Amino acid sequence: MVRFWAQLLGSEPVDRARGWSHVELPGFARLAFQPVPEGKTVKNRFHLDIAVDDIEAATTEAVGMGGARVGETVTDDQESFQAMLDPEGNEFCFVSA
Repeated sequence: MVRFWAQLLGSEPVDRARGWSHVELPGFARLAFQPVPEGKTVKNRFHLDIAVDDIEAATTEAVGMGGARVGETVTDDQESFQAMLDPEGNEFCFVSA
């Protein structure tokens, strides 16, 4: 998972002890990943919207890395967005104004 997110966000994965890993987003945040015994069974409680210039290009890249598109791109009066799943089924969106 950390490698998918690091590549998607243009960063490097950092592996730690006991199966933990993280991705540093300088000046912004750290995304941490830890192993858990159970699989994902319900919707995320936390959802990332990732701003991109080209939703279709970002979607194609993510699918090539193991992500999946959910439905079609939606456009409303404020923005366009594409719902996605990472390789473990966690939801996120690419958004563009």
